[in-house]
Amino acid sequence: MRRTPLLLLTWCIPLGCTACSEPGSPDPGPVRLDTQVVATGLTDPLYLTAPPGDQRLFVVEQPGRVRIVADGSLLATPFLDIRDRVLAGGERGLLSVAFHPRYGTNGYVYVDYTDASGDTRVERYRVSADPNVADKASAKLILSVDQPYANHNGGLVLFGPDGMLYIGLGDGGSGGDPHGFGQNRGVLLGKLLRIDVDRGDPYAIPADNPFVGMSGVLGEIWAYGLRNPWRFAFDREAGLLYIADVGQNRREEVDVAPASAGGLNYGWNVMEGDECYGASTCDRSGLTLRC
Repeated sequence: MRRTPLLLLTWCIPLGCTACSEPGSPDPGPVRLDTQVVATGLTDPLYLTAPPGDQRLFVVEQPGRVRIVADGSLLATPFLDIRDRVLAGGERGLLSVAFHPRYGTNGYVYVDYTDASGDTRVERYRVSADPNVADKASAKLILSVDQPYANHNGGLVLFGPDGMLYIGLGDGGSGGDPHGFGQNRGVLLGKLLRIDVDRGDPYAIPADNPFVGMSGVLGEIWAYGLRNPWRFAFDREAGLLYIADVGQNRREEVDVAPASAGGLNYGWNVMEGDECYGASTCDRSGLTLRC
């Protein structure tokens, strides 16, 4: 395990640039990146978030803890400690945490981790009477997915602007997607999922998901053809969804599309980024290639 400081990265551009991304706009000049240490003493931190409107920082440690940084100090007691349930190492471990949009009233928090068998589990917890500690006994399983290999677990859970919970899942691992999961819409691996955790038990499939009611296709799927969507993010002002998809050998891919555009096929393992994978030519019809 590595003791690692938590750094905040600041992206600075010269003042006065109001339309830097518009065609023909002036060059804003060099970009300056600054870092600031906000906490030390963390073990393999790999994700940072906070509940809506909260000033605390919640840091995910890969071995299985969620820590709180409050008023510039790392609290000694973890918000959540599930190290006894987590298989960590390499690409496995506790991979993310997401707070319900109405966390202030329902206290629900969701985590994504690999369990003792190496499989993906998405669970819901509730905060205890102590706002700095979650109730470990409140665990409720939301989704479980078998993982055939130790890598490509995806791992991000994130609420979208629509209030739905999005879940990133890799293609199952090994290399080259040997089982063809990325293009197989009958499995959850190699996909971005979208579920409604406010309805159903443990969830409902949103009626406007792109493949609802299609034979042989899982309704949870929002996007497919992904190798390992380790992280993704919503641009709420522009209405866009960005997906960072880890590449195989030659390309790293960032996909961007309207957040409302479900059902897109991002190409893996037909393509790796903008190249045909394992062949000189490939059929690109129906693929969304934005990288």
